[in-house]
Amino acid sequence: MYQINENYQKLPGSYLFSTIAKKVNAFTQANPDKNIIRLGIGDVTQPIAPAIIEALHKAVDEMADPATFHGYAPDLGYDFLRNAIVKNDYQARGCAIEADEIFVSDGAKSDSGNIQELFGPDVRIAVCDPVYPVYVDSNVMAGRTGTYNPDTQMWSNVIYMPCTRENNFVPEFPKETPDVIYLCLPNNPTGTTITKAQLQEWVDYANKEGALIIYDGAYEAYISEADVAHTIYECEGAQTCAIEIKSFSKNAGFTGVRLGYTVVPKDLKCNGVSLHDMWARRHGTKFNGAPYIVQRAGEAVYSEAGKAQLKEQVAYYMKNASVIKSGLKEAGFEVFGGVNAPYIWLKTPEQMTSWDFFDYLLENANVVGTPGSGFGPSGEGYFRLTAFGTYENSVAALERIKAL
Repeated sequence: MYQINENYQKLPGSYLFSTIAKKVNAFTQANPDKNIIRLGIGDVTQPIAPAIIEALHKAVDEMADPATFHGYAPDLGYDFLRNAIVKNDYQARGCAIEADEIFVSDGAKSDSGNIQELFGPDVRIAVCDPVYPVYVDSNVMAGRTGTYNPDTQMWSNVIYMPCTRENNFVPEFPKETPDVIYLCLPNNPTGTTITKAQLQEWVDYANKEGALIIYDGAYEAYISEADVAHTIYECEGAQTCAIEIKSFSKNAGFTGVRLGYTVVPKDLKCNGVSLHDMWARRHGTKFNGAPYIVQRAGEAVYSEAGKAQLKEQVAYYMKNASVIKSGLKEAGFEVFGGVNAPYIWLKTPEQMTSWDFFDYLLENANVVGTPGSGFGPSGEGYFRLTAFGTYENSVAALERIKAL
């Protein structure tokens, strides 16, 4: 008789955003007259930029002509997109990344969950706390996180690096030495980040300890401060200790289109084994390549028109962030983030738990956010609001919250 992967049974409850959706759907069914404003899931609301739509249409037309039709894409990505990524995201910033170190995929979430397949079963991971749930959950599925304590909401074999107001949301080097370190910067969910100098310290630490950094830069486009790195490869020595994962979802609105990429430098090796070659083998075996149409859309992100239009979209969302953050402060909340990322992280009032505040906002203001505890134990007592809604809804949500 076949057997299941028992590690899936260790996962507590359903995925965070699935739980939120169930609660919101139940409330909506019970209160069909209520107008719900959703500032929970980090999904974009603005349409895809005209330059990208034009590229999509052109690519679709090519698929209708035998002379320009494209079938299976190269499993590692088309050269036109990989070259555009390298030129704009790395060479323009003085980073010596090459096109064959870029692995095009269908998004950062897939790569964030799949990258752990390169590591042995006894590898010990370290994560910022709170952080995007996929890092821990995917390692739970692989059986390397130990046992779960429902009281502490912690896994016995995971090293947690608390990021709270007490340490200005800057992770500190763990007392125990990890094998793999996950860094999401700017951070989801807190909307905070660290300086380039602080990131350099992490690179130095990883190289010294023989650890690997998985660097999630999905929100890089929202960085506004000059002393914050746009890629970990701006730091000296990063090519021997870091894998970077990037997404087109938040900078170009591709949440419904799906495109991302991962950088695995050829200098990155473990006991003489190339992680670049391992990821290429894994990618070629399990992935048939992002669609030609979508990769042409990705190329348009780097066109002059695309850059200008996306800069306007980023400004639109960050205007929302400013409205939400200033409005919450006026309402008496303690608020963080919203400067280098489109997320606002607030302290729940009157010692309310994260889920209690979720219910309170939903029932009394008809506003949906995300409970901080869903991102890790240090997220308890905090709450995330996203700036990815419309400007009108952002303003309306704050008016409702202020009226409570």
